[in-house]
Amino acid sequence: MVSKKLTSGFVALTTGLAALLFCTFTCADSLFDYQLQPMQVAEGTWVVPGVPEDFSRTNGGNIVNIGFIETDAGVVLIETGPSLRYAQQLEAAVARVTPQPIVAAINTHHHPDHWFGNQHFQHLPIYALPATLDAMINEGDNFADNLYRMSGDWMRATEPTPANQPLTTDTLSVGDHTFKLSTLTGHTVADLAVLDTHTGVLFAGDLAFDQRAPTTPHANIDTWLAALDSLGDIDYRLLVPGHGQPATDDRAIQFTRHYLLWLQNLLQQSAQVGDVPTDVINKPIPAAFQEASMVREELSRSVIHLYPRLEANTLATHKQGGYN
Repeated sequence: MVSKKLTSGFVALTTGLAALLFCTFTCADSLFDYQLQPMQVAEGTWVVPGVPEDFSRTNGGNIVNIGFIETDAGVVLIETGPSLRYAQQLEAAVARVTPQPIVAAINTHHHPDHWFGNQHFQHLPIYALPATLDAMINEGDNFADNLYRMSGDWMRATEPTPANQPLTTDTLSVGDHTFKLSTLTGHTVADLAVLDTHTGVLFAGDLAFDQRAPTTPHANIDTWLAALDSLGDIDYRLLVPGHGQPATDDRAIQFTRHYLLWLQNLLQQSAQVGDVPTDVINKPIPAAFQEASMVREELSRSVIHLYPRLEANTLATHKQGGYN
């Protein structure tokens, strides 16, 4: 006969193990709380702001502004965030401010902080430009490797899930809202700006940054500057940059323009005088950008991404001119 002490000890052990296992999952989940706080910026329109940082195991990739718009047919997301966890918490955040279900999402370009939440919404139409969709397919796995390395377990179970609806028109209607779509380029191979004509809110994606240095891994500065001109021609009431504060003026456009012009001039002049990359990375930061975040880090990346081509072009020009 098994003693009562042994039986009660076994029950206590199994109960303790069950509690430990329960806490392993539930407590771990509580550690990965993005603490999303939607901010209403117009009628039926919210922005979930990201922090002005790079991907890390502290922020979980919560670095991008996500938008959502309530229509009479349901909620439209502008971007879906950097991970499956984020998208799940985004859906809960939406539900806290509107009873309308999420019915569609739009991805403005293929950088992963903007679309790795697609996995959670893949049963819905997710719109993107055709070139963006192709880039998602071609680069998604490499992005995932980087994000898992940089953000750790925030990315648990996240799989890159490209958009499923290519945008081939310049408008998209959902319920009582019509979205005017501007197909641009410069930040990436294809950049979408989305104007909600119902409210006048322009979601500029990463064509516009404010007080956070622009990222340039796929950039063409000349075409990006032209895209900023196009953004400035849009009749908007409020501009939501991909990173930075929404504003009724053109501050994000101007900040991005001035930064890109400085960067372009710095890289070109450095190539002309033969500076090595480490020299360029350590150049002084102008006063206009010293209060902005990620400037030194993004300058380093821009040198890695953009400088080798400028060096090669400068060398080829010198050779053609007879200089050795």
